[in-house]
Amino acid sequence: MPSTPRPLRKLGFLTIGLFDEADPRRGHESTLEIIELGERLGFDSAWLRHRHLQYGISSPVAVMAAASQRTRRIELGTAVIPLGWENPLRLAEDLATVDILSGGRINPGVSVGPPMHFDAVKGALYPDTADVEDFSYERVRRLLDLVRGKPASDFSGVRGFEVFSDRVQPHSPGLGRRLWYGGGSLSSARWAGEHGMNFLTSSVVKAEGAEGPYDFAEIQLSRIRAFRAAHPDGEEARVSQGLVVIPTDSASPEQRARYEEYAAKRTLRTASPQGPARLMFAPDIVGTSQEIAERLHAHAAFREVDEVAFALPFTFEHEDYVQILTDMATKLGPALGWRPGV
Repeated sequence: MPSTPRPLRKLGFLTIGLFDEADPRRGHESTLEIIELGERLGFDSAWLRHRHLQYGISSPVAVMAAASQRTRRIELGTAVIPLGWENPLRLAEDLATVDILSGGRINPGVSVGPPMHFDAVKGALYPDTADVEDFSYERVRRLLDLVRGKPASDFSGVRGFEVFSDRVQPHSPGLGRRLWYGGGSLSSARWAGEHGMNFLTSSVVKAEGAEGPYDFAEIQLSRIRAFRAAHPDGEEARVSQGLVVIPTDSASPEQRARYEEYAAKRTLRTASPQGPARLMFAPDIVGTSQEIAERLHAHAAFREVDEVAFALPFTFEHEDYVQILTDMATKLGPALGWRPGV
């Protein structure tokens, strides 16, 4: 098998944490059990998708807090928190608190832009300020400054019996270097690099520039290189890739058939840019770990990363995730040169 310029150093996974509206506890418990399994299998990180007004994780910071008390080593991330729904100061406090509770293990990933279906939700979310809210990169910069310890207030000292700080408390040293930006455009990649963030690149990128033919891997590679060119750490700047891969080594025939059907239904959208945003989607990769490893080694963008957070498919059963994660850790990871954490 061909070698890669960057042997895989960190293996992670991403989950959306679906639940039944009539029994939300069971779905959240399943998510926590999957994270615990990931730690036992040696995964380096577990990442949570963020879904508002849907039947997925709406509060990943709270779920990370719970997971931090049931694990001891695995890193916990978000991919991603859409900042259009958040107050940066309050979010900075929550993130720092959970980072302290976890022993410095969280990796918050964020993005910007107006909340999805903003016209439908703005009356509940920003009833008085919807027309003046800033959903640009400035919202990320505010969060960065607050997490990194810049003043949030022009007052500090003692008033009565209470002591006040001018910066977010608790302050968690190191958290500022573990903030990630999830982006698919060249401008996002460059902005994240210029501001010293880490970069999450997923199975979705924006097809910008010249007309086709379009190659997802080459577009993703251009984002990675633009990010590192702008980052103070250059080639050492952290990038994590989040493709959908489904190893079938220990899957039953029925599971394999379902996995292949799932991927086939999503293949059409990978042929050309989709919608006004011109989004390009990566094909899901289904097969044995050896087959997946061969395809990844040939993937131009994968060859320049040493961290991944493979995305678990949205609608599978708990037992399917157990099988997929077990094969990832015991078969696919080693085929990519990875060694499990202890």
